[in-house]
Amino acid sequence: MTMNLELARDNMVENQIRTWEVLDPRVLGVLGRLKREDFVPERYRDMAFVDVELPLGHGEVMMKPVIEGRILQALAIESGQRVLEIGTGSGFLSACLAELGAEVSSVEQHADLAETARVKLRAAGLSRVRVETADALAGFDPNASFDCVVLTGAVFALPEQFKRWVAPGGRLFAISGESPAMQALLHTRTDATHWQTESLFETDIPYLTHAEPPRRFTL
Repeated sequence: MTMNLELARDNMVENQIRTWEVLDPRVLGVLGRLKREDFVPERYRDMAFVDVELPLGHGEVMMKPVIEGRILQALAIESGQRVLEIGTGSGFLSACLAELGAEVSSVEQHADLAETARVKLRAAGLSRVRVETADALAGFDPNASFDCVVLTGAVFALPEQFKRWVAPGGRLFAISGESPAMQALLHTRTDATHWQTESLFETDIPYLTHAEPPRRFTL
């Protein structure tokens, strides 16, 4: 069974993630080491390495491995950097960020998902992740700035408060727009008031709560 898991993990890295233009050896190494199957809901464990989203409950999903790889590559984490993750979900991306050397503050609005992620992160021996239960779009304030901010759910339009939490020189990853044609964007804060934005790829993932498109009324 262990050999089958390792073969499936290697196939995921080499045949899915690498072929989706994820070439950073540190990112590929982390995705090849961390036990993704331990962060997947038990009923979907056999699908841990499949190129699909996996339901977590409350309408949340575990992103496809290729999306996780592209996010990690785009953020270009350096050891000791501070990262704010909006939407802990399964905790797997949090684990990858910590394994790359980041000090991770992660926010999850659903208490059961937050606690499950804490348990799995502790079991993986990852102490550089702090998971807080809060709604990032409803009164949450980290009272800090970060080298990277990463959103694991989509936003129709990027909330301004998320940009305020990025330190000068820092990066913000967000998937923005309207389903089914969303853009993965990397926003880099070049100084206190200026930003550069790079479009990375198109995708379609569930929205963060309170970040959906406005309702349109038709007659």
